[in-house]
Amino acid sequence: MILIGQFDSPFVRRVAIAMRLYGMPFEHRPWSVFGDAERIAAYNPLTRVPTLVLDDGEVLIESTCILDHLDEAAGPARALIAGRGAERRAALKVAALATGLADKAVSLVYERVLHPETSQVWIDRCEAQIGRVLGMLEADRAARPSAYWFGASIGHADIAVACACALRFLGEAHPKLFDARRRPSLAAHAARCEALDPFREIVQPFIPPA
Repeated sequence: MILIGQFDSPFVRRVAIAMRLYGMPFEHRPWSVFGDAERIAAYNPLTRVPTLVLDDGEVLIESTCILDHLDEAAGPARALIAGRGAERRAALKVAALATGLADKAVSLVYERVLHPETSQVWIDRCEAQIGRVLGMLEADRAARPSAYWFGASIGHADIAVACACALRFLGEAHPKLFDARRRPSLAAHAARCEALDPFREIVQPFIPPA
C-alpha cells in the first residue's frame, strides 16, 4: 500500500500510526498538498491527504474512511475500535471531536498564513470551537481511570486525540491554545501515547506553508 501525505498532518499521522499498530507495511510518499498538488491530484481529485493506494490500485480518501477499511482488513479481534454498540459510538464521537479540532487548527493556519487580510471573526470562532472541544475532551478523559480512553488497549480515539493527532498538531501550530496546566488529563494522555514506538517513529515537526 502507498500512503500519501506528510506526517505533520494530524490526519495522515493517525492513519500511519494505526497501520504501524496493525503491522501493515506501506510505502510513504510525503507529498505536500501545496508543492506536490498535481501528483496528489492524479490519485485524489480533491488534492487532499491522507490518500491511500491499495495493492490492487484502488484509492481510498479521508482518514476515517481509510481507517474503516484498515479495521475491516485487521479483523474484529484486532480492530482498534469496538465493532458495534455504545462503545463504538462513544469512540467515534471522541475521534470526531479530535479531528474536528484539528480541522479548525488547520483552518487557522490557512487564515493566518495564506490570506493577506485575516478575518478576526473567523479566528475568534475557530479558537472558541477549539476551546470548547478541549473542555469536553478534558472532562471525558478525566472521568476515565483506564490507561487508554476505552480500556487497557490503545484505540482510534486515543490516536486521534494524541496526535490531535490533534494535541501534537495544536501544540506546534497554535501553542497558545493548549495549556497543559488547564488540561492535565489530556496532557497526560498525549504524553502516554507519544511515548509509544509508533508515535515516536511516525512524526514530523509542523512547518506552516509558505
